[in-house]
Amino acid sequence: MLAVAALVAINFWTILRFRQDKRAARIGTRRVPERQLLGLALIGGSPGALLARHLYRHKTRKQPFSTLLWLIVAFQAAAILMLALR
Repeated sequence: MLAVAALVAINFWTILRFRQDKRAARIGTRRVPERQLLGLALIGGSPGALLARHLYRHKTRKQPFSTLLWLIVAFQAAAILMLALR
């Protein structure tokens, strides 16, 4: 149960950080570093990252960010599949 709560929290935080970055991009203030956004995805926030990209139409074409995010998603999906098949 604690793991589920942690995943919900990290995904919520990831969505908020994407929203903050989008807002900063619009008004021309300091941005959230891409490394931080990818780091959030890497530690479990990839569903939130994908949702936020769709909701805010943010970083959808940016390279290499987009490729790195999809690599993280693929790695996590493979890890989940491997654990499920054990």
